[in-house]
Amino acid sequence: MANFPELEIGLYREETDRYTVELRFRRPDDAAQRQPIRGQAQIDTAALRAQLLEPAVYGRTLSDGLLADPIIRKAFDAARAATQSLDQPLRVRLLVGQSAPELHNLRWETLRDPENGGWLLTSENVLFSRFLGSSDWRPIKLRPKADLRALVVIANPADLAGGRFRVRGHDLAPVKVDDELARAQRGLGDLFAGQLISDPAAPGQASIQAITAALRDRYDILYLVCHGGILSKEPAGPYLWLEKEDGTADVVPGQTLVDYLSDLPPRDRPMLVVLASCESAGTGGTPSSADEGALAALGPRLAEAGIPAVLAMQDSVSMDTVAGFMPVFFEQLRDHGQLDQALAAARGVVRDHDDAWMPVLFMRLSGGAIWFQPGFAGDQPEFEQWDSLISSIRDEKCTPILGPGLIDFVFGSSRDLARRWAEKAVIPAALVNTDSLPQVAQYLATYQSPHFPHSQLKRHLETQIRARYALPDDLQYAELDELLTNVGTLRRQQDNQDPFYILSQLPVSVYINTNPDTLLFEALTATNGKQPKEASFIWKDYLRELELLPVFSRDDRFRPSVREPMVYYLMGHVREPDSWVVSEDDHFDYLMRVDDDAETDIPSFVDRALSENSLLFLGFHIDDWNFRVLFRSIMNEDRRYRRRYHQSVAVQIDPSEGSQQPERVRRYLEKYFGERISVYWGSAEDFLKELWQRWQRDGGGL
Repeated sequence: MANFPELEIGLYREETDRYTVELRFRRPDDAAQRQPIRGQAQIDTAALRAQLLEPAVYGRTLSDGLLADPIIRKAFDAARAATQSLDQPLRVRLLVGQSAPELHNLRWETLRDPENGGWLLTSENVLFSRFLGSSDWRPIKLRPKADLRALVVIANPADLAGGRFRVRGHDLAPVKVDDELARAQRGLGDLFAGQLISDPAAPGQASIQAITAALRDRYDILYLVCHGGILSKEPAGPYLWLEKEDGTADVVPGQTLVDYLSDLPPRDRPMLVVLASCESAGTGGTPSSADEGALAALGPRLAEAGIPAVLAMQDSVSMDTVAGFMPVFFEQLRDHGQLDQALAAARGVVRDHDDAWMPVLFMRLSGGAIWFQPGFAGDQPEFEQWDSLISSIRDEKCTPILGPGLIDFVFGSSRDLARRWAEKAVIPAALVNTDSLPQVAQYLATYQSPHFPHSQLKRHLETQIRARYALPDDLQYAELDELLTNVGTLRRQQDNQDPFYILSQLPVSVYINTNPDTLLFEALTATNGKQPKEASFIWKDYLRELELLPVFSRDDRFRPSVREPMVYYLMGHVREPDSWVVSEDDHFDYLMRVDDDAETDIPSFVDRALSENSLLFLGFHIDDWNFRVLFRSIMNEDRRYRRRYHQSVAVQIDPSEGSQQPERVRRYLEKYFGERISVYWGSAEDFLKELWQRWQRDGGGL
């Protein structure tokens, strides 16, 4: 993933035509946090309106106003110079504050270079986007490159002909569906995965309802071709010409599309929405539509609703420009995944066109990437790392350690839950990290009761299962462990690459589970020839009295095997919510019990599995509390310096957008372990699917 020098330009209203400018420059080789450079901008919107037909003049006026303050001009030049010394492109993000929404309407893509007067954004040395915030606090999950899929929607309502609809004095002519579809297919290439197009034989495909229904099949890109316009009727603003069920025009407020997409679960929302002007008002070098920038006006609204990136046209772009721009944009996107870099390359191809400034990118992706490439990070060749890991599994010298990311598909993210609880309880962000479930739970335990977060978590887990899975009616009031049993059975029936099924098929004697769920135990129970056992670490004295599971002492002679594996629960079991390690106090109590040699009663077979085997961490964030506490508990001084039979330790890191780079993670863990670490960049499911494919290909088997 690219890590470019970055210049953020923030604009905030001060008074009429006067704005505060904040410049923040970050180098990838400098982790220091620096104060922003502040100055004044003088943006004459009246003068800019008079120059709309002269993009070069407009761009010079806009640049002069933005850099009018000598302090800002000096800081801008310094950022350019520093970037040139690094021999990297400069990522420029324009952030328009909520106090100045009128600045969204300006044509920032016409900016001129203050040094030579040339067009600033036709060079691939400057990667420009409009960076937008969102009230949607949920993290953006990047998806693997190989899974990227695009849905093409082309709306041509049956009643467009005859001048029934007019925008800016132009009749809306019928859309040339076949031409638009061919253009989209050429541009998207192998990303093209589905279509909803106006068809007289099957009317209503390009409707707002059909679009949102189709997106539930997990499309990463929505490519929408339709007429648009700015209308003064209530509600005033951008409108889209989509279809009704009978194929006639449904003139939909743009906000309706925003609302429909925001109502989708985050996993079903596209990463990128491309709002493409259709060929209607002309061909060749003439404008393609008279939409008055209606499609671009949706960009900020879609970003606010949680769409990570929007590419739109901010005026009536010519078909020559569209035909030259789109294929290069998508080709670049497939190549490296960086949206602003793909935009710069595509704009450079059509730089001689008068309307090359019209494509605009709205983005809330801090890393700029739309996909990631799963795999190992580091300077070791990939096949050596896989060979080493598979060899340790085959030799029965691998210990999987299961983290919360493995059960996200059942319950959702613990970080999402923390934010939801913090929002509901109105917890001040200054008091706790609202991304951290242990910190939020500690706040609730303090102001409610120590038992409160545990009972709330149990209720949340039950609610999530019932909402996500179609379970029989007789399970309406079932306990959590029974619900999990049914979910596990359903998943294994529907998916032969279910992560718990894969883990159950490997020759492993001891599994360490930091989650309370029984999904792995159920998968092992369903495996022919296996008779799994369960045991739990007693981190609270009263848990021993509950007799939830058999207790194995340090001196117990039981020896797990591949045929009789052990699932050992470090941080609680599903049948007793108070056994779960949830709050900060719980984590401290757990850690104190682990570090107390006189009290700790971890069975010897678990101790050997942790100290002698290759460790396979699955579904962790390295900055999560449970991961840090887990490291401390299994890597105490005794275990740290005992000889590990298999030196390679494979760690899976989930690539949330904006998360740490894999090489930095690897170096951190190597320092902690004191030995070679292999970091896999991808989700737990990505990792296990690839492991399973290689295991079967290499004839692993049992």
